[in-house]
Amino acid sequence: MTSRAGEPSGSDGRVLIIGTGHAGATLAGLLRQAGHTGPIELYGDELDLPYQRPPLSKKFADGELERWLRPAEFYREQDIDIRLGEHITGIDPAARQVRTAAGETRGYDHLVLATGARPRALDVHGTDLNGVVSLRTLADARVLRKCVDERRDLVIVGGGYIGLEVAAVARAAGIRVTVIEREERVLARVASAQLSEIMTAHHRDRGTRIVTSAKVQAIEGSDGRVSGVVLDDGRVLGCQAALVAVGAVPRQELAHDAGLHCEQGVVVDANARTSDPHVLAIGDVTRRPIGNGVLSRLESIPSATEQARQAVSTITGAAPAAAEVPWFWSDQFDLKLKIAGLIPATPRTAIRGDPATGRFALFHHDGETVTAVESANSPAEFMAGKKFIASGARVDPARLADETVPLRDAVIA
Repeated sequence: MTSRAGEPSGSDGRVLIIGTGHAGATLAGLLRQAGHTGPIELYGDELDLPYQRPPLSKKFADGELERWLRPAEFYREQDIDIRLGEHITGIDPAARQVRTAAGETRGYDHLVLATGARPRALDVHGTDLNGVVSLRTLADARVLRKCVDERRDLVIVGGGYIGLEVAAVARAAGIRVTVIEREERVLARVASAQLSEIMTAHHRDRGTRIVTSAKVQAIEGSDGRVSGVVLDDGRVLGCQAALVAVGAVPRQELAHDAGLHCEQGVVVDANARTSDPHVLAIGDVTRRPIGNGVLSRLESIPSATEQARQAVSTITGAAPAAAEVPWFWSDQFDLKLKIAGLIPATPRTAIRGDPATGRFALFHHDGETVTAVESANSPAEFMAGKKFIASGARVDPARLADETVPLRDAVIA
């Protein structure tokens, strides 16, 4: 039953989840799996059922975009009240209530913020032109697919993983693509210099034009449609479509207005708890402790899933979920990239395999300790690196780099 005094009930309290992305939808299902019998309400701004987001950048040009996390029947069978297209406008922590755009108030025992992130805006003239798109939702991916179907030349502003994934898909479809990156290299914030160099060469060999150390001055158009991207050195890159992929910002407004601790994301502990004991937060909206306790924002499906498990433990009173090594993946052309751990600013690296063959692993290490692994088409090396990071095992970097030595024999006894 719903409680208004003391600590919230565990197995039968009312749980309100704001956000129907991977984090929120996963949490709803896991709560029922864990035996939670109380009401679960799942609120989402979008009209679509919760769906897989990785295909939006990796598979947008062909195949099914509408890959639902669960069929509609699942939510009915599990008695999960999913409210699509319902926007939450405010939170009253003292009363433990939320307000909807329709003026309704709903009480909760546990509130979970899974509001995700929104694309970072590009602060230049012309972003409102027809043909200028961002990529976060199914609707965005459908627009991007239309650009490919209509054979439009594409300029991508931002050389992060999303930008490069879209570039790979568009090039594979025969579209002329230019990637603009303001830093000296692509993937500057998220990958090692070695992987950046490898991926730049891989893209250029397949026809992607990459322009680095370049800042966008404006986007120009004709008759209301984009016709080119203007750089600060005066160059104009002609195009009929432009993707803005310069990162994402957490959708923390609800939390901030409710007085929760926010710092470039909703700050949570290792159990997904915010500064309010009755409010949790999971997924891309959060800044969470990882590794040595440093707060970080991890925008990945594995991170969202891990935090959903943490929230289940907190809500039900079960034993805390074990911490995982942060990891994510990216598909670009024929390379399936898998990355685990946190890459230091100036890593020492043991390279196993040959990047020229499309199969390799970069083991970044601090002496005898692996801190991160970046791999391509090398699942065994990725899994070994992830285990090395989790266990803190001492390894011999020279043996890691020697493909004639089994990975298990790289561990120093």
